[in-house]
Amino acid sequence: MDDADPHIHVELSAPRHDARVRDLLAGTFGLVGDLPEDVATGCGLRVPYAMTSPRPESVTCLTCREHGHAQHLRLAEQIERLGAMPGAVVTSAEAGRVAEHHRELARRFGEGG
Repeated sequence: MDDADPHIHVELSAPRHDARVRDLLAGTFGLVGDLPEDVATGCGLRVPYAMTSPRPESVTCLTCREHGHAQHLRLAEQIERLGAMPGAVVTSAEAGRVAEHHRELARRFGEGG
């Protein structure tokens, strides 16, 4: 990684939100894992975790914005398919709301910084 890289990136697995999972585990079980120092990004670089953001408005790397857009659209489609499956643990309406949230994030990533 070039130390002079001024861009804010998005993690390669953008919708996963490791910090949220970490908070959930800490609150539920009292376990606190360390956040990674460096993470893989949507543009193929490894950057310090502090140079990433799940918020579309904060991401300044254009390739990462495109990656975040595609990832959230793909996740929205997967969630809708899950909600439509017989015996799904979430209703179609619940899946639709979550899918719409991810489509909104995709739209925001696609707007450009």
